[in-house]
Amino acid sequence: MDANRTPPRATARTWVGLVVLLIPALLVAMDLSVLFVAAPAIARDLQPTATQWLWMMDVYGFVLAGLLVTMGSLGDRIGRRRLLLAGALLFGVASALLAFAPGSELFIAGRALLGLAGATLAPSTLSLIRGMFTDVGQRTTAVGAWTIAFTGGAVAGPIFGGVLLEFFAWGSVFLINLPLMVLLLVSAPFLVPETRDPRGARFDLPGAVLSLVAVLGLVHAAKRFVEHGVEPQGGAALVLGAAFLALFVVRQRRAAHPLIDLTLFARPAFSASVGGNAAVSFAAAGMGLLTFTFLQSVHGLSPLNAALWALPTFATTALGAALGSVSAPRVRPAPLMATGLAVGAFGFAMIALVGPDTPLPLFIGAYGLISMGAGVVGTLANTLVLATAPPERAGAAAGVSETSAELGAALSIAALGTVATGIYRSAMSGVEGPAGETVTGAVTTAPHLSEAEAGDLLAAAFDAYTQGLNAAALTGATVLVVLAVSVLVALRRIPAGVDAPEHHESETESTRVGS
Repeated sequence: MDANRTPPRATARTWVGLVVLLIPALLVAMDLSVLFVAAPAIARDLQPTATQWLWMMDVYGFVLAGLLVTMGSLGDRIGRRRLLLAGALLFGVASALLAFAPGSELFIAGRALLGLAGATLAPSTLSLIRGMFTDVGQRTTAVGAWTIAFTGGAVAGPIFGGVLLEFFAWGSVFLINLPLMVLLLVSAPFLVPETRDPRGARFDLPGAVLSLVAVLGLVHAAKRFVEHGVEPQGGAALVLGAAFLALFVVRQRRAAHPLIDLTLFARPAFSASVGGNAAVSFAAAGMGLLTFTFLQSVHGLSPLNAALWALPTFATTALGAALGSVSAPRVRPAPLMATGLAVGAFGFAMIALVGPDTPLPLFIGAYGLISMGAGVVGTLANTLVLATAPPERAGAAAGVSETSAELGAALSIAALGTVATGIYRSAMSGVEGPAGETVTGAVTTAPHLSEAEAGDLLAAAFDAYTQGLNAAALTGATVLVVLAVSVLVALRRIPAGVDAPEHHESETESTRVGS
């Protein structure tokens, strides 16, 4: 293709196709966080054991993170739209299973299936956008919209969940997926063109197995270390994950058709963008869980009212993504991404100063800064990932980027949640029973005490929980500041504009094979 030739601009049909692709991107992220508000009702009805409850909460994110790279690479081989449609069908089946699960075992199985389906949907949507939008400016806008859906979905999950739970049973948070998956299955074949790797490379099944075990081992180890400190189970998971990661790297270097091109990580634009995505998820996921507990327990809001209070944070995510899209062609990636991280860090720093009686508008404003920074960073990071990777490997590159995001989310929920819980328990060490374990336990215990005792217990519990929230926010701020400095160094030589800063191969390498 002539380097001076202007790439074709997207048609109205292409933009409608983008809207269709935003549906699964939104739902995949929402279903990671919707249990933040649905968890009490589910636990009350299904009465899981402590071990079952951990699996109910974690298995979706574990399976999703473990299979994103594999499914992204599979889509490159068999067709990204074909994989998207298969994933949509499975996502609908898993959602129905979850909504009507009679016990904890089937609920866990449903969450695992949902994670498998989500792993097919997320990288397919982002890599399809790479093929649909060849004009740089339009692609940046499209990726910004995808970022709003995917990053904002983590924020939107508790919001929509809170609204549904106000009027319906907890199964509704999963049943809402069904009509949207039907819409995707009906419309995508007409609106989204098929793309795949034109070379017809074989799928690296051994590499897929190695990557799955490596990611699952490392995620499990991170959660165990954060929650329980250094202990044998976490150590065994770390050793297993690290060993399989080493084997995966060796396999990818030697395989004729590897899952991912490891040389991409030598490119600052790619590696810094992957780190940026991890930071965005770290900021959004853990703080989302702590925020909704703060709103519902400390401030006594219902799920619906908590959702309404949190609604502006979805708008600030969209604002951040829009600012990132508009600024990318004119501002160098280093200061732009660092600014987004700094804005998020400032929001964390503000939350580190709140008290139990801090007015909610101030608290939500601080949380809004976190989500706005996430919007800026996510848009730029995903655009750089797609621009840096060869077009024919867009699915695998998207899988790598989203895997880093899921790892960031899993680590955030474990790390920030554990920091907050540890401080709460330390402050409430003299209190026995559920009230000494969680602020929710204190709220549940208070009605069974005298008015004076209940007031003292709740005052102490709210103060202890807020201290834990402050410490978790300070941790988040520190992480984002460190990464902002790293980004300034790693991207310092990348010019403004994100059209393949380190990759200049022809667009024709990614061939459309149907419409």
